[in-house]
Amino acid sequence: QVQLVESGGGLVQPGGSLRLSCAASGKIFSIYTMGWYRQAPGKQRELVAINTSGGSKEYVDSVKGRFTISRDNAKNTVYLQMNSLKPEDTAVYYCNAVVRVVVGTPYSTYWGQGTQVTVSS
Repeated sequence: QVQLVESGGGLVQPGGSLRLSCAASGKIFSIYTMGWYRQAPGKQRELVAINTSGGSKEYVDSVKGRFTISRDNAKNTVYLQMNSLKPEDTAVYYCNAVVRVVVGTPYSTYWGQGTQVTVSS
């Protein structure tokens, strides 16, 4: 019912920048939160940044000051601007959205397919 399509991953040198995008489509009444998680090889998936419908934002400590999350509610799209990238940022990045499909029904969580970000010289 709801699809999340990510784009913008790739290979970048340390200190470089990338911008991830995630567009939600399908049957959507409202979106509460949109955010980004990442999973490195051998590690658990972790929250990177989240943006609520009210505009509040939260970041994992390791990316504060380097990553910026933003959201275009009219386009149901969330962005992650990643600057000063480090090798330890290498991971598969997943878009996440908490969506209400029909008015009066509970919110449900949806995931994108993931996009690889590799930071290496």
